[in-house]
Amino acid sequence: MASPGIDKKSLNEAKIRQAMILLEKIIGDSSVPRNIRRAAIEAMKMLRDLSLSPGVRAANAISILDEVSQDPNMPMHTRTAVWNIVAVLSTVKD
Repeated sequence: MASPGIDKKSLNEAKIRQAMILLEKIIGDSSVPRNIRRAAIEAMKMLRDLSLSPGVRAANAISILDEVSQDPNMPMHTRTAVWNIVAVLSTVKD
């Protein structure tokens, strides 16, 4: 019965990697306002912090992205990407 835990852990890490790929696209998009790119960088730092559990890393990143998602200057394609990232990360559980 030990393998389901390993599967859950690798699934969580795959979701975090997927979120990081989407964050990298936001960070590299010059049409995104600087403050939003900064928030994406902060969220990325949270996801990379291996001293925390996957659930805590995801929750920290969601918190940052939730705050910035209310920004009226955010382009619609970026807002959609942020919502997608939050949706993926919200399924990461410890």
